[in-house]
Amino acid sequence: MHNINYIRENPVEFDNFMKTRGENPIANKIIEIDKVKRETQTVLQNLLAERNQISKSIGQLRSQKKDTTEEMEKVEDIKNKVNTLKELETLKDDELKSILSRLPNIPDSSTPIGADESENVFYRDWGNKPAFNFNPKLHFEIGENANSMNFETATKLSGSRFVILKGQLSKLERALANFMIDKHTLVNGYVEMHVPYLVKEGTLYGTGQLPKFADDLFTAGDDHWLIPTAEIPLTALHSNEILNTNQLPMRVTSYTPCFRSEAGAAGKDTRGMLRQHQFTKVELVSLVEPAQSKDELERMLSCAEGILQDLDLHYRVMTLCTGDMGFNANKTYDIEVWLPGEDQYREISSCSNCGDFQARRMNTRYKDNDKNVHIHTLNGSGLAVGRTLIAILENYQMSDGNVQIPQVLKKYFDYQNTLF
Repeated sequence: MHNINYIRENPVEFDNFMKTRGENPIANKIIEIDKVKRETQTVLQNLLAERNQISKSIGQLRSQKKDTTEEMEKVEDIKNKVNTLKELETLKDDELKSILSRLPNIPDSSTPIGADESENVFYRDWGNKPAFNFNPKLHFEIGENANSMNFETATKLSGSRFVILKGQLSKLERALANFMIDKHTLVNGYVEMHVPYLVKEGTLYGTGQLPKFADDLFTAGDDHWLIPTAEIPLTALHSNEILNTNQLPMRVTSYTPCFRSEAGAAGKDTRGMLRQHQFTKVELVSLVEPAQSKDELERMLSCAEGILQDLDLHYRVMTLCTGDMGFNANKTYDIEVWLPGEDQYREISSCSNCGDFQARRMNTRYKDNDKNVHIHTLNGSGLAVGRTLIAILENYQMSDGNVQIPQVLKKYFDYQNTLF
């Protein structure tokens, strides 16, 4: 949510920022609605003060046994005006919130301006593309040939965009999650959380998924929604709370299933595991003081990169432009892992600084001397487990259809060298 004071003071700048996010000019409309709301509040306060004064006069007149008919009529007239003005105030407040809740975050000054992913900017890379003396297969070809990846039965059970992993691939998924959580908790300083997979509408509003992205979510009814990422419950842990500075920075992580309707993905990645309605992910979330959030983003990015480096998987990091960046973020790095079967890079993690955008929606603050200040929130994938599994299958595949096990994962497989 945006700071209305900033919009009042910088309407042209705000509209220019929104333009980079694909939005039309809106500041003047926001300011006009806010002006009516504030003027209404002023009139309300004056009327209430007048009513209180008249009520005192009525008490005095009655104590003197004098007629109060005229004063009672004034009170009744004020009551009717107050009710009308309160309805107008509520109407304008709802109108203002409806507009502000659908506007994306203002980009950081270091975020490149651009229309779409073609204008994302290379940041850095690590490792080298593997060399093969055969044509590398796609991940689903490897999995299906090993009788360990079943899309047909999953479709029978649940419809398209689901998969069943069997035997060693199921074990690989679990091993990856354990490895990621162990690294982030034992080395990177995150605290593991086991969180609910169902959250209330207010939680999704606070973290910015609602109301704009309802079509991308699965609802379970009775004011419950399936989480699209553990970012939601982790970020909202301290909604409507005031934290102390000794609680910050707060770094938490969780391994959860994620549920997404993929409403805008019709026809994209219909084969394989790349785009699923249900997948697992290790999420990283930080709550920090405002002055620390830029450094925290770099730290979070390095933590996510460290997993790929330990797995010896080649990747690149891209700084997303304004047109490709997510709704809540003011700056985002995408980590894209190399998939030799596809012969292209694919996103495996997004690490984002959201500034105080989510904190304002959640009303999460910390006590800074005598002031209560909105915290900054950050989130990142550390990593998407299914996509990491895909990367291992394609990068560690052998000519006979088997797959080598990365060195850091061998302890989960009794130190065997190959998967099948």
